[in-house]
Amino acid sequence: MRRWCGRTWSRLWEALRPLDPYRSVKAALGALVIVSVVITTLLALFAMRSATELRVITIISIVASLLITQFVAQSLTAPLDEMTHAAKAMAHGDYSRRVRGGRRDEFGQLAENFNRMAADLEAVDRHRKELVANVSHELRTPIAGLRAVLENVVDGVSDADPETMRTALHQTERLGRLVDHLLDLSRLDNGVVPLHSRRFEVWPYLAGVLKEANMSKGSGHARTDVHLHLDVSPPELTAYADPERLHQVVANLIDNAVKHSPQHGRVTVRARPGDPATGAGALEVDVLDEGPGIPESERHRVFERFSRTQTSEVARGPGGNTGGTGLGLAIARWAVDLHGGWIRVAESPRGCRIQVTLPGVGGAAG
Repeated sequence: MRRWCGRTWSRLWEALRPLDPYRSVKAALGALVIVSVVITTLLALFAMRSATELRVITIISIVASLLITQFVAQSLTAPLDEMTHAAKAMAHGDYSRRVRGGRRDEFGQLAENFNRMAADLEAVDRHRKELVANVSHELRTPIAGLRAVLENVVDGVSDADPETMRTALHQTERLGRLVDHLLDLSRLDNGVVPLHSRRFEVWPYLAGVLKEANMSKGSGHARTDVHLHLDVSPPELTAYADPERLHQVVANLIDNAVKHSPQHGRVTVRARPGDPATGAGALEVDVLDEGPGIPESERHRVFERFSRTQTSEVARGPGGNTGGTGLGLAIARWAVDLHGGWIRVAESPRGCRIQVTLPGVGGAAG
C-alpha cells in the first residue's frame, strides 16, 4: 500500500511539473505575469480608494513590475551566462569548466547535459594526449636501438658487417610495424585491435628482445650499468602468442625494471610453461629486478596510465632518472589483456617481480 501511494504521488508530482515555477521555466514566466497583474490591480484599487493620482500608481506599478521581471530574468538566465563563459573556455582548449547545477527546471537539466558533454570532451582530449604519449613511448625504443647501431658503425666501434646491418634492418622493420600500428593504438580502448598469434620458440625470441635492450643502453635515458639475464626452462619451450604484442610487454617490463635497478644491478627475464589447462602453448614470463620493489598498497594501480608510485619518485637511478612517464606498464597490461591473459605484481623476496601469464591455443587465463 505504501509503495502504491508513493508511485501515485510521484506520478501526480510529475504531472504537476508544468504548474511548478521551481521545476518549469514556463510556469515561472506565467507566475511572473500573474504577480505583475496582481500588483497592478492592487495599486489601481488603492488609487480608486484614495486620493492618489492614477498616473502615479501607473508609474509605481511599472517600476515594480520591471524590478520583479529583472530579478526573475537574472535568476533564469544565470546558467546561460555560465554556459557561455564555459563554452568560450572550451573553445580555447579548457575542458575543465563546469556549470553549477542544483536547479530543478529546464535550465537545470540543460546544465547537467552541458556538464556531461564537457566531461565527455575532456575524456576525449585526455585520450588523444595519452595516445600521443603512447605512440612516442613505443617509437622511442626502436629509434634508440637503430641510432645506437649506426653510431657504432660511424664511430668505428663495430664494422658494417651483415650481422650489424641485419640488426639495424630488424629495428627499422619494427619501427615500420609500429607506425602501421598507430591505427590500432587509436582503437585501443574499443578492444578491436586484432591479434596475429602463432607458435614460436621462446628462447631465441626473448634472446632477441634482450639483445635489442642491450643495444639501446646509453641511448637517451637507458642505463649502462644494469646486467640483463635470460632464464628459459625448458630450453626448447614454445609459446603461442602475437610476437609483436608480446615484444611490447617484455620490452616495457625490461625498460621499467632497468630504470628502478640499483647500480650494477641485475634484471632477469624468466620464462616457464603456463598452465596446460589454458591451452597448448601457454606461457608464463617473469621479469625480476633488484630495486626497492613496489609497496603492496600501490600494486593495484601501477598498471594505470600515468601512474607514478612513491617508489618511482624516490628510486632514481644514476643521472637522476625518475622512471619515465608511467606508460610502460599500462601498455604491457593492454597487450596482455588482448591475449586474454593477466599481469600482476607477484611476491618476491627482493626487488620487484612482474608476472605475465598468457593462455595457449583456444584458452584464456583465469
